[in-house]
Amino acid sequence: MERWLLAERDQLPVWIVVAFAAGIALWFLLPGSDWAAAVIALGLGGALMVLAVRRSWAAMELGARCLFLGLLMLAAGCAHMAWRADRVAADPLAAPWFGLLTGRIESRETLPARKLVRLIIAPAPALGLPPRVRVNLDMALDDAGVRPGAIIAARARLMPPAQAALPGGYSFAQRAWFDRLGATGSLLDRPRIVKPGGQASPFDSLRARLSAHIQASVPGGAGGIAATLATGDRGAISEEDAEAMRRSGLAHLLSISGLHVTALIGAVWLITLRLLALFPLLARAWRLPLVAAGAGALAGIGYTLLTGAEVPTIRSCAAALLVLLALALGRDPVSPRLIAAGAMLVLLAWPEALMGPSFQLSFAAVTAIVALHDHPVMRRWAAEDLSWPGRVARFLGLTFLTGLLIEFTLMPIALHHFGKAGLYGALANMVAIPLTTFVIMPIEALALLLDLAGLGAPLWWLCGQALQLLIALAHLAADAPGAVALFPRTGGHVFALFVLGGLWLALWRTRGRWLGLLPVALGVTGVMLQPAPDLLVTGDGQHVAVNRSGDPMVLLRRGTGDYALQSLSESAAFDGEALAIEDWPEAKCSPEFCAFTLQGQARDVSILVGRNRERVPERALAAACRRTDIVIAGRWLPRSCRPRWLKIDRARLDRTGGIAVYLADQTARTVASDHEGHPWWDRAMALRKAAREAQRAERLSTRPR
Repeated sequence: MERWLLAERDQLPVWIVVAFAAGIALWFLLPGSDWAAAVIALGLGGALMVLAVRRSWAAMELGARCLFLGLLMLAAGCAHMAWRADRVAADPLAAPWFGLLTGRIESRETLPARKLVRLIIAPAPALGLPPRVRVNLDMALDDAGVRPGAIIAARARLMPPAQAALPGGYSFAQRAWFDRLGATGSLLDRPRIVKPGGQASPFDSLRARLSAHIQASVPGGAGGIAATLATGDRGAISEEDAEAMRRSGLAHLLSISGLHVTALIGAVWLITLRLLALFPLLARAWRLPLVAAGAGALAGIGYTLLTGAEVPTIRSCAAALLVLLALALGRDPVSPRLIAAGAMLVLLAWPEALMGPSFQLSFAAVTAIVALHDHPVMRRWAAEDLSWPGRVARFLGLTFLTGLLIEFTLMPIALHHFGKAGLYGALANMVAIPLTTFVIMPIEALALLLDLAGLGAPLWWLCGQALQLLIALAHLAADAPGAVALFPRTGGHVFALFVLGGLWLALWRTRGRWLGLLPVALGVTGVMLQPAPDLLVTGDGQHVAVNRSGDPMVLLRRGTGDYALQSLSESAAFDGEALAIEDWPEAKCSPEFCAFTLQGQARDVSILVGRNRERVPERALAAACRRTDIVIAGRWLPRSCRPRWLKIDRARLDRTGGIAVYLADQTARTVASDHEGHPWWDRAMALRKAAREAQRAERLSTRPR
């Protein structure tokens, strides 16, 4: 062990950051603060035990030092995450609210594709609302005075932040907790300006003007993507184009992150270096790489501020600045330690980002690229002196290999978060990345520069054509047969196997790295063996899906909305046209209930699903429940309703959230099992319970005696 650790000693600092991240992940995965406290205590206790046995740092072998630091960083990560969750604590809205909302606008985001304006508002304290709420305003009701800093008043409908609709699904409540958003909703009329806002910040004003100018110069969907590349404003991208980019594996091009920041900083660094090198006097007086690095750093920081300084952009800018620092100091810029340093900076500032797909996708892709190009075979190939056709072939080969590796690296992350993964992403990225980096972004930058003299129109036309090619490529890859593979969502333990195996393969350098294939193989096995749920019930009880292998998914309601349909389809790993339950021949429906039977592993399972809230004679309902294995209803069912196995009604859903039922092993997974013990769930449940008790007390007090 000691010999192996000595051979890998250059890689050991990276695992310090991995241990810190593992502590953060444990805080999210373990149910409750008591478990987090146990992790912190065990980590500190284990580190102190190692120190006590070895008596001093100097007396420790390398393995003991690694164990000591690993346990210490594990405890530090868990403690840091607990501190962060407590620091941002703000109670969410307890129940739906309707009234006159008065407050100061903190931020504004225009979404032309959805014809909405999204506002973050700090309500007046007298209203008794959470400190920050997010509301949507129809663009037809927008006003020039609705801008950051203004105090407005308008009728509003607010709701508590939505918990995950189904187990394993996206929880806006979790994100809202760390963003200090206590409610979401919409403004119902044109806001009245109580107090005008001040001048917008220079970067916000420039971003708005630049986005409008680009969309005017490049019409259609291409203009929305062009504005995104320059300003980070994704509001003008249509949902059809955005979905095609996601399905084709090109969605990363729409998020201002590593590709865009690196392209800009690299271009500025190279141009500055070449221009200054034309002047021998300057070349002798200054260290040109250092000056070029400074110019690139200023460009990267300015671009980050211009695009809104979102977490992915800040993360990418920090990593790029570390690379520039390495170049200026003459160090190797392509190093896992630089990636680890950038990750550590992000985790110290926003530890909750670790559990989001943005952080995972970005750092997984960069780590895979560094691991590939740091391999001795790849280094020798890249250093070979080839002819011009050979260099072109090498560039295309490296691009394809890099895209293929990234596709396989990111697939477990996409499966974990979205339940699907694109199959043609490597081929699509082989064209899209060079097209974006070397054609679209330079043309757009040059067009903006020539616009200062009013000469940018030809280049804007050329930019629009290139963007149309990118959009056509996305739709071609997205619409191809088998473009997207759907799998049932697995638990965190399967994803942890992929993460462990991937890190082991990417971060070690000796032959022991190939042991990482074992957890990856176990993870693949877990994905392949994961069954799809047979029944899905959303947390509000309004949507029920029957998932049958090889047959269309059956929905309780014909008019299921797009978001609910997408959530149900992803959880069921179903891609196709769903069937309404009244059109399903195997279901027998009355105006109040539908009854049907599904095949279980040992026997058939009878199911009764409520269709509405109409009153049903209790005696008849109780008799039907006794004859049924599972009863599902979006309302409260009486105690006399006692099915043979499972009763899913309003009372149960209030406690558990959405439910996925597996008939083969007769188990049910709930949203509560994923989130219970964490503040965004516990505080919401406590406030909801208090609100119900207050309403019950009010009804009792007003009841005539």
